[in-house]
Amino acid sequence: MSDLSTIESHAHEGILAKPSGTPGSAAELAIVVPTFNERGNVAQLVLCLERALEGLRWEVVFVDDDSPDQTAEAVRAIARNDPRVRVVQRLGRRGLSSACVEGVLATSAPLVAVMDGDLQHDESILRDMRAALLSGSFDVAIGSRYVAGGSTGQWDGRRLAISRFATALSHLVVPAGLADPMSGFFMIRREAFMDSARNLSSIGFKILVDLFASSPRPLRFIEIPYRFRDRRSGESKLDGLVAWEYLLLLTDKLVGRWVPARFLSFAFIGGLGVFVHMAVLASLYRSAALAFVPAQAVATAVAMVFNFFVNNSLTYRASRLRGWRLLPGLASFMLACSIGAVANVGVAGYLFEHDQGWVPAALAGILLGAVWNYAATSFYTWGRRA
Repeated sequence: MSDLSTIESHAHEGILAKPSGTPGSAAELAIVVPTFNERGNVAQLVLCLERALEGLRWEVVFVDDDSPDQTAEAVRAIARNDPRVRVVQRLGRRGLSSACVEGVLATSAPLVAVMDGDLQHDESILRDMRAALLSGSFDVAIGSRYVAGGSTGQWDGRRLAISRFATALSHLVVPAGLADPMSGFFMIRREAFMDSARNLSSIGFKILVDLFASSPRPLRFIEIPYRFRDRRSGESKLDGLVAWEYLLLLTDKLVGRWVPARFLSFAFIGGLGVFVHMAVLASLYRSAALAFVPAQAVATAVAMVFNFFVNNSLTYRASRLRGWRLLPGLASFMLACSIGAVANVGVAGYLFEHDQGWVPAALAGILLGAVWNYAATSFYTWGRRA
């Protein structure tokens, strides 16, 4: 394990080792590091890699989601003196998995490692990962906390229990023999990554689960133990909503070939909106003695606002709208859903008049309205293809 205190001291002094290898030599190994507000860790991580990979031809690609703390500029400052260091700064996009994908596609190295920028992953096992892949026996080498010799460090019981539960869930889509599918620290052969690349969901933060579930063939893997270290600087990128995105990823891998996971999320939230609608309607019409039509109008508007903000936080978390963009986003959402409501009523009415029965007619209208609302708001409100 690297001596982080010494590394931190050197980083603050601006001491960066000169690149190894001959000028212009291609990297044999690339390390992709997704970042968000990791400015205080960048120089230390580069020094960690320099020590761990001395004598090898390597490069590190930081993929930064436009961090407010200017992480990308901190990387560029180092890159001006070290051609092994590069940064991909993403504007208007967020998400750990998608950042990892863009980082891998931005390098030509035959071996690519993914690790966090918070210094919690032990860079000293990168050589062991590389040796395992060069043996030709494996496609992926995984830094594991759950095999003999590995450790979760200072995790408390609650965090460990959550991780264990998420690991158990992952075995719905990954091999049961994989002890740490939730690991964000691994190395993969480029050809194995490219085999999976076009099938990746890129939802959430567990890219390794996505890779195993998306591969057209079983990936040969080895798990190499390491001890998870404590964060030295910055704040964790994980929050209370990552569990939802993880469930979306698993859902997409299980049923995504038939029904998009985001549509299921959108429909589920729409169902919650029905309860909100009815609660507001009952409150205004029954309790406040407001006439039915204005009460219905207010309930409809409240339900739409509810659906917009919940979808913005959950279904479209990676591309969620913030600040001043919320108002035009809400307007486009309500307009699209209003059109969907008209289509719903029109189709249901037509089918009912042609003796299809009120239940099938109503369900057909609801389904058409839901599909329209999802497709239209995905494109016009959140600016992404459905």
